Amino acid sequence: MNIRPLKLSGCFEIELTQRRDERGYFGRTFDAEIFAAHGLPASFAQENESFTHAKGTLRGLHFQKPPFAETKLVRCLAGSVYDAFVDLREGSPTYGTWDAHVLTATQPRWLVIPKGFAHGFCTLEPDTLFAYKVDARYAPEAETGLPWNDPAFGIPWPTPAPFTSARDQSHAPFAQFQTPFVAGIAW
Repeated sequence: MNIRPLKLSGCFEIELTQRRDERGYFGRTFDAEIFAAHGLPASFAQENESFTHAKGTLRGLHFQKPPFAETKLVRCLAGSVYDAFVDLREGSPTYGTWDAHVLTATQPRWLVIPKGFAHGFCTLEPDTLFAYKVDARYAPEAETGLPWNDPAFGIPWPTPAPFTSARDQSHAPFAQFQTPFVAGIAW
């Protein structure tokens, strides 16, 4: 595993190493000892997956409010996604700033997105399978989000008119957002 920090504090990319031969490959996708040594979560409360039929489907920007905030470890298992996340931690030097990466099944890697970030992804291919581990249990009462197309962020999504849920179209804009997250506080 090769772990490198991304441009937003607390975010990481974990490139997975594979040993390949004529049968295929073998690779470790998680190692609690290596994660802990890098200050990353070493235990997770849930593992989830999302299967999406259509290219151009967007899910996000989602997060859970404290005390149910969650660190996410995300990966694309089939197809590909444009994965984006926004820093919502008050006091963070990158508050309100976004970053994005393309995740594909053919280039195995995780992204670590810490507590205090909104997260979303748009499918770049049909029949895309997306997996994520979270270090907090799902709490429906704490779930919320921000508009995927909020002009305050200007995220250049790969399609101007993605297929989204009614819920993802109903979030209040960032200009009205009062963050429940504070930089440096882990929930």
